[in-house]
Amino acid sequence: MKYAWIDGQRNAYPLPAMCATLDVSISGYQAWKGGGTPNRKRLTDTQMLALIRAIHAEFKGAYGSPRMAEEIRGRGFPVSEERVERLMRENNIRARHKRRFKATTDSKHSLPVAPNLLERNFMPAAPNQVWTADLTYIWTTEGWLYLAVVLDLFNREVVGCGRSSPGWQRTSSSMR
Repeated sequence: MKYAWIDGQRNAYPLPAMCATLDVSISGYQAWKGGGTPNRKRLTDTQMLALIRAIHAEFKGAYGSPRMAEEIRGRGFPVSEERVERLMRENNIRARHKRRFKATTDSKHSLPVAPNLLERNFMPAAPNQVWTADLTYIWTTEGWLYLAVVLDLFNREVVGCGRSSPGWQRTSSSMR
């Protein structure tokens, strides 16, 4: 009602004087004149938290507060990184960190390479002609566990296996 009166009296009185007399802000009058609420709507903390949770689920928890704030701004809502950080911290929403890839093999070396005796013949005619082996390591609560397995390619039978704990002390073996 006040804004409509101010709009009707614009030619007779200066805008700052009318706004001061009616105890309204000039920016409030200009927002009313422009059609009410501005295009960029500021969300309440509850609405912002719902949006943060939706984005957190959408990106499988990969976004922290900087990327989350950027995503929210990209969706048309004004927000500061500090506000997003505060809401995420207060509601225990954390980014899931990705593990870095660690190369465990160095294939680019000048050392001699053993000849390929198998020549991709993975179907031997009889047992005990071709064996294959592999070594892997597994993280346990007690440290790294190293596991080696030997297979007979004729019938895929385990010929032997061995495991070792850190320090390379043999703990069991059933080699034939």
